[in-house]
Formats: sequence, C-alpha cells, structure tokens
Amino acid sequence: MPPLLFYLFALITLGFGFLVVTGRNPVTCALALAASFVGLAALFLSLDAYFIGVIQILVYAGAVMVLFLFIIMLLDIKTEEGKKLNLSAIVSGVLLAVLLTLQIIMVAGGTDLASKSVQGTPLALADSATKIGRAALPTITNDLKAGTLPDAKLIGFTLFDQYGFHLQVIGLLLLVGTIGVVVLSKRERSAP
Repeated sequence: MPPLLFYLFALITLGFGFLVVTGRNPVTCALALAASFVGLAALFLSLDAYFIGVIQILVYAGAVMVLFLFIIMLLDIKTEEGKKLNLSAIVSGVLLAVLLTLQIIMVAGGTDLASKSVQGTPLALADSATKIGRAALPTITNDLKAGTLPDAKLIGFTLFDQYGFHLQVIGLLLLVGTIGVVVLSKRERSAP
C-alpha cells in the first residue's frame, strides 16, 4: 500500500474515532464509529489480513453498529442533549489517554520487534500444527504440511476451541444490554 493511502486511512480512523468521543449526539457518534471501523478495515486489508478486514466490516460495522443504533433509537436523546460538559471527566479522560500513550511507548521501546523484518521471519507452521493438535482438523493439518497458512481456519479454530466460553459471555452481555434498554425505555414511556 502506498504511504499516502496508509496515512489517509489512519487519518480517517483517528478522526472519526475522535468524533466518537467528542460528539454530543449519540446517533452521530454511532455513525462516526461505523466510519472509524471502515477505516480500520482498510488498514487491515493493507496488511494482507483480508479475513480480519472483511469481518471488521461484516460484524462490527454491520451487525454491532445496527444493534447500537437500535438501542440508541430506543433511548430519549432530548434529555441527553441538554446536559453540560463535565470538566473533571474530560481532564481525567485526557490524563488517562496520556498515561496509555506513555505505557505503549514504554512497552514498544522495550521490545526488539521493530528490528525484525517480515520477510526474514519464518511463519513457524510446524509450531502452529503442534499447538492445535495433529488430529484436531485434518484440513488444517494438511494445509500446514503443504506450507500454506490457513488463517481463516486457524482463527476460527482458536476462537471456538480456546475462547468459546468468552464468545458466549460477550453474546450474553449484548443480549442483556439490549433487554435492559428495552425495559428502561418501556418504563420511561409509562411514567407520568
């Protein structure tokens, strides 16, 4: 990817991400989040991570954002717009962002990953085959023996084998959040 496109997509992602945090209208913030997801997906595609880029669009910009917009539309936006800015929350948010940036700089500066090149690093396919187990899935084992990297298969196997419980907990949290918003919106409408 040309550097100009990288900086353009990075600017889109960061700009819309900043709009998500600073926006006053929740619908505008949700749409800015969707645009930020699209910029992030473009960055994934530039890194040849096609599966993650497509999933970023389908799952996050598609399904999750529709759920967020559905929940936002159930809330009463008029009561939220009249609130004043909370100065202590803004100062603590900026302080937290500065601390996070310093932590990232300290961790990134303490590793030697920047000195390694992608072309000189082997894929370690044999290690991947031993981690998933030889008899786990024959198609993954055959792909790894052939020297190809079945990224979608490995991601799916890892996601549902090692993190299946975590995936179900996240789905349950989204369901509980949606039910809570529906119950709160029904209660506010019935109140005199």
